[in-house]
Amino acid sequence: MKRVRLTLAQLNPTLGDFEGNVMKAKQAIDLAESTQSDLLLLPELFITGYPPEDLTFRLSFLESNRHALNEVVRYTLGKRTVCVVGFIDFDEDVYNAAAVIHDGKVRGIYRKIFLPNYSVFDEKRYFRPGQRLMILKFGSIKIGLTVCEDIWSPAEPLATLVSGNGVQLILNISASPYCIEKAKLREKYVSAKAYEHHVAIAYCNMVGGQDELVFDGASFVCDANGDLLVRAKLFEEDLLTVDVDLDENLRVNLTDPRRRYTHIENYPVEVVEFDEPRLKSDRLKNSVSQLYEREQEMFTALVTGLRDYIGKNGFKKVVLGLSGGIDSSLVASIAVEALGAENVKGVLMPSMYTSKESVEDALLLADNLGIETFILPINEVFKEYLQVLKSVFSGKPMDVTEENIQARIRGNYLMALSNKFGWLVLTTGNKSEIATGYCTLYGDMAGGFAVIKDIYKTDVYRIARWYNRWKGKQIIPERVFTKLPTAELKPGQFDQEKLPPYEVLDEILRLYVEEGLDAKEIVERGYDSKTVVEVLRMIHANEYKRKQAPIGIKVSKRAFGKDWRMPLTNKFKETL
Repeated sequence: MKRVRLTLAQLNPTLGDFEGNVMKAKQAIDLAESTQSDLLLLPELFITGYPPEDLTFRLSFLESNRHALNEVVRYTLGKRTVCVVGFIDFDEDVYNAAAVIHDGKVRGIYRKIFLPNYSVFDEKRYFRPGQRLMILKFGSIKIGLTVCEDIWSPAEPLATLVSGNGVQLILNISASPYCIEKAKLREKYVSAKAYEHHVAIAYCNMVGGQDELVFDGASFVCDANGDLLVRAKLFEEDLLTVDVDLDENLRVNLTDPRRRYTHIENYPVEVVEFDEPRLKSDRLKNSVSQLYEREQEMFTALVTGLRDYIGKNGFKKVVLGLSGGIDSSLVASIAVEALGAENVKGVLMPSMYTSKESVEDALLLADNLGIETFILPINEVFKEYLQVLKSVFSGKPMDVTEENIQARIRGNYLMALSNKFGWLVLTTGNKSEIATGYCTLYGDMAGGFAVIKDIYKTDVYRIARWYNRWKGKQIIPERVFTKLPTAELKPGQFDQEKLPPYEVLDEILRLYVEEGLDAKEIVERGYDSKTVVEVLRMIHANEYKRKQAPIGIKVSKRAFGKDWRMPLTNKFKETL
C-alpha cells in the first residue's frame, strides 16, 4: 500500500520575529518526528510572516530571513522528516518560495508561479514569479509542491503536475486571509480540484492576525475523490497529522481516466528524490474539526485580530468609550474575550443629552463583563468650548458643529488616558457608519484600532445576540438591543433621522461595496432610487474620513482598507 504520513503545522507567526518563528518551526519538526511523519508542512512565508509588504525592499530583512531559514535547516540534521517551509528566496530578484529541507540540507527551493495582485494582495509589487515546477519523489510516490495562489489558478500548475507527471499528492502551503465563510469556500474549491484531477491535496494554512488581516487556519486534506479526510481548527494553532492512502488515486483513475486527456503547458520540472516513506505499524485516526456558524465565525475572527494586534505590538491594555449603545457593548465584549477583563477599561463620558438609561446600560454591561470603568462628564468642557467660540459663532444657529465638538472632547479624553497609561484606544464605529460618514473625524474615530470597522450595523446586532446565547446569560443588556440607536449629541436625536433603516442601508452598501453593483443595478433590485443615490453620495463624500481612520479587522469580501483604494479628488458621481 502506498501511504504517506503528513503533519500540517497550522501556526501563527509574528511578522519579523525570526527568533520566535524559528522556535515554532523547531517545535513542529519535533512533533512531526515523534509521529514518524514523512512530510511536515509549514505555511507560506512562515519564516518572515505574511504579508511582509515593503519590508521586502529591505536587504537587511531579506538577509535575516535567510539566516532564520538556515537555523531551521541546521535543526533538521539527523532527522528523517522532510520539512517544507515558506520563506523569501532572493538572488538577482526576490521570490515567494518554499524550501524543501531534509537532514540538515536544503534539498530544493520551489518558487511560487502564480502571484495574486487583487483584493488585499500586492505580490507582483514584491516578487518575481517562478518558472519551474517541483516534484518530491519518495521512491515510486510523486508529490507536487505548490504555494497558495498556485492552486487557485484554473488549470496550471495542477494539470502539468498531475496529468503530465503522474503526481499522486499535491502539497499547498498558504497564507489565505479570512473573510466570511472563507473556510467553506476553500474546501469546496480545493475538493473540486482534487476530484477533477483525481489527486489528493493537502492544504496547510496560516492562522492569526496581522494588522487588518486575520488568517483563519482550517487546514485540511482531501483524497482523490475530493472527500475530506481531516480539518484543523478554526482560528487556533493546530498540528494535524494524517495518513494519506495514495492507492486511491489509481483506483479512481482506472474507472474515470479523464486526466489522460487534460491539456498541459509542459512547465520545466525539478525532481527531488528521497527514500521510500517509512513503514508504519499504526494507522492514525482522522480528526475533522467543526466549522462555525456565521456569527460565531465573525466574532472569533474579531477576537483573533484584536488579540494578535495588541499582543504582537506590545500593548497590554485597551480603553474604549462606553455609551450604553450596541456598538460599544459589542466591542467591549470582544475585548474582554480577547484580552481578559483586567486588561479592558471602559469610560463613560455623559453630557446633558445622555439619557439615564444609557448610563445604566453602560454600567450594567461593565459589571457583567467585570471591567473597570471611569465616569468623565463632558458638560463643563463643552460649555467652555461654546464660551470661547461664542464671539466667532455669533449669529449662527447650533448645528452639527456643536455635535462634533462633543465627540471630539470625548476623543481627547480617551487619547489622554492612552498617553498617560499606555492603553490603546479602541474605536467603536461600524461599517455602516464609516461608509456613510456618520462619525466624527478626530472624535469617535480617534483611536488606534477599529475593531468592528468591517461589521455592518445589522450584523452588530446579530453577533451581539449570538454572544449572549453563547455565554448563556445576558451580558449585553436587553435594553441595548431594543432601544433606538442614537448618538445622543442633541435632544431627541436618532440615527434614522439622517440614515435609511439599517436593514435597507446595509444591503445597499453590500451591493455597492462588496458586489460592485452600480446605482442603476441596485435600484433594479427593488431599492428606492432617491435612497440609493443619497447613500452612494454619502459614501463618496466621506472618503477623506476613511483615509484618516484607524485600521480595523477585515471580515467581508471587500473592506474599507487594503482592498478599497478610491481617490480623494474625484468628480465622478453615480447616476441613474
